[in-house]
This record gives sequence, structure tokens and C-alpha cells, in this order.
Amino acid sequence: ETQIIEGASAIFMKYGIKSVNMDDVAKNLRISKKTLYKYVSDKSDLLRKALNVHGQLEDSTIRSICNKNLNAIDELFEISHFIGNMLKEIHPSIHFDLEKYHPELWNELLDSRHKMVYECTYANLKKGIAEGLYRKDLNAEVIARIYMAKMDVVFDGELFPPNEFNFQQVYLDYFRYHIRGLASDEGIKYLVQKMKDEKLKIVES
Repeated sequence: ETQIIEGASAIFMKYGIKSVNMDDVAKNLRISKKTLYKYVSDKSDLLRKALNVHGQLEDSTIRSICNKNLNAIDELFEISHFIGNMLKEIHPSIHFDLEKYHPELWNELLDSRHKMVYECTYANLKKGIAEGLYRKDLNAEVIARIYMAKMDVVFDGELFPPNEFNFQQVYLDYFRYHIRGLASDEGIKYLVQKMKDEKLKIVES
């Protein structure tokens, strides 16, 4: 069952949701529809289980980054790289399809994502403030909640239609905006040097 759900998750991420039916899933996994229906009742059930698998992978990867004992800025960069690369690999209509055609699943996904995003963001903010890389006047609880809410906007398929916007680029633009607003003078210096080291232009020096 695990292999089937993981395989289905990969298919949805590659081809999108609306365009994929149960015949497509069975064919791609080289199993019969009868076998597929032993484990799921319908497409929505399969999609829910596939999203859970993808969400668990995303959650465990981000938490493993948070456990590396990096400084706050390096930690935020690693997370942004992971999310940016993940968004590059998934079909651009995924979030739009979920939001429009499977609103119940979309809301479930947002609820589960909120908890993880809030916890990691709050911990990162507290770490950055303690390290002197983020501004001392930041209210970690307030900023974490704002960040959590704005992530919903970043993935809003109506605000950023997938045929007009690249989700990876939208996320990276928001990341630039976010980290520039957090950094202290010391953090800005570190950030500018990091940009030079990585040959990226995220912060104007």
C-alpha cells in the first residue's frame, strides 16, 4: 500500500490533479484498477493519502534542517532552497487544482501546514534574535503568525494563477522580502556576504 500511495503522490506532483484519473494512476503504477481500489475508495481518498505522504516528507525534511544547529539565517536559507526546489519539481497547477476542485482537502493541507510553519518560524525567530542576526524589537509570536498567514497568499492560485506566475519565483520573492525585514545591522552584513558567497542577489547592499 505504501508504494502505491507514494507512487500516486509522485504522479499527482508531476502531472497535476485535475488531468489525472484513476486509470492514469493504475497505468503508471502498472497495477490493475481493482488492486488500486483495494487501498482507496475513490480519487479523493487517494489524493488525501498522497498529500499526507508528501506532507510528511516535507515536514520531516524541514524539521531535520531545523535540528542541524545552523544559525538562523543559514537555517532559513536551507529551508528556502528546499521549498524552492520542491516547487520547481511539482506541476504548476497543483495548488490551484486543490483549491478549486478539492477545497476540503486544500483546507486540511493548510491546517496541517500552519502548525509546522508556525513552529519552525517561531523557533527560527527566537534563535535569530538571540544570535543578534535579527532585530531585537521583533515580536516572534506576531511575526510567526503573519508569516504563516502570508504563506497562504503565496500559494493562492487565484491571486497568482499558475499560467501567469511561477510558484517557485513567487516564493523566493516573498522569502527575500521576509528575511530583509527581519535582519539586524549585523544580520544584513552577514546576509550580504552570504549572497556574495552563493552568487545570489537577494539583498541589495
